[in-house]
Amino acid sequence: MLKQSMFNTKHSLLTRLMTASMLLSSALLSQSAIAENRVVSAGAGITELVIALDASNELVGVDSTSQIPEELNSVAKLGYHRMLSAEGILALSPTILLGSEAMGPKTTLEVLSNAKVEVVSLPCANTRAELVSNIEQMGKLLNRESQAAALKQKIDLSFNQLDSKQQKLKELGNAPKVLFLLLQPDRPARVGGNDTAADIIINLAGGQNIAGFDGYKSVSQEGILALQPDVILISNRSDSESSDPVAELLKAMPLLAHTPAGEHQHIKKLPSQALIGGLGLSAITAADDLASDFISIKKR
Repeated sequence: MLKQSMFNTKHSLLTRLMTASMLLSSALLSQSAIAENRVVSAGAGITELVIALDASNELVGVDSTSQIPEELNSVAKLGYHRMLSAEGILALSPTILLGSEAMGPKTTLEVLSNAKVEVVSLPCANTRAELVSNIEQMGKLLNRESQAAALKQKIDLSFNQLDSKQQKLKELGNAPKVLFLLLQPDRPARVGGNDTAADIIINLAGGQNIAGFDGYKSVSQEGILALQPDVILISNRSDSESSDPVAELLKAMPLLAHTPAGEHQHIKKLPSQALIGGLGLSAITAADDLASDFISIKKR
């Protein structure tokens, strides 16, 4: 009986040790699988989400529109997300290429797929629901589902705050009339109409986009003067940042000084990061800041 009892005890201990060893091995394998992800991110909004999901340690390359913190300076900078090079990406030995539906060209994506790189093209988010869907999908792809859940909660709070500011604006009267100008070197300024990234930000902030057309179009100074915008938003697609973009704008387009926006110095710069890739984290932040500006303007 004593021998049998000792045998049962040893057998039970051995079983527990084997079970613990199997669980540890499984956990190590899972961690190894996560660590083996080598991610190339194509698109400013997509890269923002990768970083927000705490997966920046898996980034090996980003496109030229993406902004990354200084501690990630070892991450390779690739070309424009619409003109990616298969050779440059393959040199990084990636396992996943993440991007929006705007990334390309198609031939590059096909070469990468044939080379066994997982190519994931997410729809460009224009609504809160579409943004949340992208976060959920990226959370699964990057094994960051708990981080995705936490990020969705933060986004819910951000939208609740925007809703409150929109309501406050309504209580203050008519929505401010807003015009967005995209400034490009050696080209006429273009106005952002409906269904543009600027339009999404203006609407989220509680403003009224008064362009009156879809997409981007060139509009003369006289045309802008006739619209009488309360606020003019600008963004510059130049490689070099201007120290005073508002002064440069008024020098190039002096009639804008005679609009309500010009007279009251309500000309504001939107960060270019917020205007790439539809509705993203930077766009939400820009809309929140803009909503606060609108409230201050209406209170004057």
